[in-house]
Amino acid sequence: MSLDIAHMWHEMPGLVRMVVVVLLTQAVLSVAVVIDRLMMLVRSSRRSKAFAKKVSPALEEGRFEDALDIASKAHGSHLASYMYVGIRTFLDRRFEGKSLEKAATLTERALDRHGEHVSENLNKGMNILASTGSTAPFVGLLGTVLGILFAFKMIAETGSGGIATIGGAIGEALVVTGLGLIVAIPTVLLFNWLSNKIGNFEAGLANAAGELVDQLEAGDAGTSVRRVEDADEEPARLKAAEATA
Repeated sequence: MSLDIAHMWHEMPGLVRMVVVVLLTQAVLSVAVVIDRLMMLVRSSRRSKAFAKKVSPALEEGRFEDALDIASKAHGSHLASYMYVGIRTFLDRRFEGKSLEKAATLTERALDRHGEHVSENLNKGMNILASTGSTAPFVGLLGTVLGILFAFKMIAETGSGGIATIGGAIGEALVVTGLGLIVAIPTVLLFNWLSNKIGNFEAGLANAAGELVDQLEAGDAGTSVRRVEDADEEPARLKAAEATA
């Protein structure tokens, strides 16, 4: 059996080649997802830190409308989107005459709903890693089974069962199982590592949301607040944040 990749590819039956193509496609997609999620986490973390430095003085001084304006301009930051939803909800509810406790409760609910949306955005593509890690070994095994069946077909055609007849075909078939494991093992490790990173990021956002509600309650803007205009601004801003994140 030759270990030359080009020779093995040439000798593989069509169905086994299809299995190899599927495995290579899974590998490429998994690499793309890992790079995309890492870039998203790095970019969002950097922009969120810059946003936090800029918005902290406004929140500490109770200038919630100024903080809302800063959040509306901080694109690509998941923290800014959290702050925007929380501050806007609180100010609108207080403007409507809701009590401080009721406004805070409604703000927490709005942040919880937004958290689900953010979680979905953060985990985009992670199902590809999960599927690849769980199916790649079986896809590789399927290629091996097809390769062995091809070897038995060679026995039937030649009337000889010597190792020289089928050894190369069986060896090439086993390579496909090895390829499946090579794709699956790092994918599972990367999936677990990325899931932990994203989980920690989400936990940080949840803590920031809780602290925001506390700051809003402590520095209640009272009846001096006004309703934020342009109701369509929020979905448009959040959509832009997702596109850049």
